[in-house]
Amino acid sequence: QLQLVESGGASVQPGGSLRLSCAVSGASGFTLDDYTIAWFRQAPGKPREGVSCIGMNGANPHVVDAVKGRFTISRDNSKNTVYLQMNSLKPEDTAVYYCAVDSPPPKYYYCSAYLVHDDMPYWGEGTLVTVSS
Repeated sequence: QLQLVESGGASVQPGGSLRLSCAVSGASGFTLDDYTIAWFRQAPGKPREGVSCIGMNGANPHVVDAVKGRFTISRDNSKNTVYLQMNSLKPEDTAVYYCAVDSPPPKYYYCSAYLVHDDMPYWGEGTLVTVSS
């Protein structure tokens, strides 16, 4: 069983930046290297949507068009942690942000498919990002 804990959510003004972290833990000896990881978000009154993902060992990182050029996903396998750097934040980025993980082997060749199908098996509890002046 995996545990995912997001952090870094806060209230910021438009144009600001935040870095979200997702720490993943598991059984003794667990390493994140071979896991596919994604970030999703859910704004008030809206369905959850995929934001970004990264494959095993950093392969095929992807961000959706709505955040392209502003958000960057990265992973530090030595810390079993995934990050989402968010720059030039807009009010429409306001949402609860969730990280999610799929264990190997990945269900899809490209991690972007997870953002569409929204079928990651392991989820964190989310961290709130509010962008407002």
